[in-house]
Amino acid sequence: MAHPARFNDDDPVLARLRQICLALPGADEKVSHGRPAFFTKKIFAGFGAVLTGEHDSAQYDQALVFMPDADDAMAIEQDQRFFTPAYWGPYGWRGLDLSNLDVSKDADWVEVAELIEESYRATAPNKLIKELDEQV
Repeated sequence: MAHPARFNDDDPVLARLRQICLALPGADEKVSHGRPAFFTKKIFAGFGAVLTGEHDSAQYDQALVFMPDADDAMAIEQDQRFFTPAYWGPYGWRGLDLSNLDVSKDADWVEVAELIEESYRATAPNKLIKELDEQV
């Protein structure tokens, strides 16, 4: 049985996230478990999450789910803006609520783009990472 959609395709926060994610080499989008997921060979970012035991909550419907860089993991654990998403959390993934970010202010999205790139680098094939490095 397919999961019902847990997002609004016209959401401006999702649009901004798509802009960042789909600009990465080889990136594509699919709906997984009712939520948008961005991937190459493996998922590197997701939109929306729940906490363990709160499966019907909409609290984090506008959140980035990502794999933090090992060097940043400790700082992220101590930062109250981040949370541990159900299902993904035990594998090291973390979430960041995006609902308070202004989609029109690039400064608000710099950190989001950095987190996405780190997660991409942790999951993408070397060929695509090399392609990303050549873009800079």
